[in-house]
Amino acid sequence: MLTLRCARCRQKLFKYLKVGKGRVLRCYKQRMSHDHTVHDGRVVRCQCGNAIGQDVGTWIKLERNAFTITGTKV
Repeated sequence: MLTLRCARCRQKLFKYLKVGKGRVLRCYKQRMSHDHTVHDGRVVRCQCGNAIGQDVGTWIKLERNAFTITGTKV
């Protein structure tokens, strides 16, 4: 389980179950838990206002430098 945090304020955004190798470029909503983000239309933001990504329906397209990751991939 991965924990994604805001790169600007280090606040926890959400926990995500990553399956497989590779980068985290998109997060499927069904694999997310403990969501602390703010959905501002299509833009997904941290509570500090930092834009994390864009909501594209069933998944969120993440901005590369907007977050940090801790935890392990499955």
